[in-house]
Amino acid sequence: MLTRKQIELLEFIQKRMARDGISPSFDEMKVALDLRSKSGIHRLVTALEERGFIRRLPHRARALEIVRLPETLMQAGRDAEDSQFTPQLIEGSRSDPQPPPRGAMPVRVDAVELPVMGRIAAGVPIEAISEVSHHIAVPGSMLTSRENHYALEVKGDSMINAGINDGDVVVIREQDSAQTGDIVVALVEGHEATLKYYRRKGAMIALEAANPAYETRILPEDKVKVQGRLVGLIRSY
Repeated sequence: MLTRKQIELLEFIQKRMARDGISPSFDEMKVALDLRSKSGIHRLVTALEERGFIRRLPHRARALEIVRLPETLMQAGRDAEDSQFTPQLIEGSRSDPQPPPRGAMPVRVDAVELPVMGRIAAGVPIEAISEVSHHIAVPGSMLTSRENHYALEVKGDSMINAGINDGDVVVIREQDSAQTGDIVVALVEGHEATLKYYRRKGAMIALEAANPAYETRILPEDKVKVQGRLVGLIRSY
């Protein structure tokens, strides 16, 4: 039997993976469960793993796989319109794929070709790039639809604590609005493009890195244009 906090964490991970295509960071889990430190999250994740509800994939940042759900969450899912639960393997394909654990439901493997629109800065913003450099195949399970998505190659390490490394490819859903806490592609003052956490502070917008070496940039909202929200990540090795 799971504790209330373990169920809350499992439900939060499931919803964020369905929404963003990547599992939440430990910091995001800590905030969502209103815990004071990440050590509590580590204990909860370990307990869920030991009980066979999740699996941590080795050598990958923010790589969790949901193996199964408790009956309480399965029933809630059956009652919702989007009831079907499908565990998602986060990040890129493996050269030595392992068989899923016993009882795991199948993972979607259909691929979609997306245009790679150059590089995006996860560091100091770089000049905006809007030309297609090449195309890349991404799992269809990352996308909410087959349209209005594109990919960018990450340059820099300012989002490293969010599991986004230099050289990774991020999958972006094209949209012009965001909620506080989203990771977005932001166009700054019409010519600089950057990948950062989006946080609204009144009439100002904070573009926050996931690396303490970088300062948060706070700009008037008319200087920041959201060009898309992160929905998936493909790891580069």
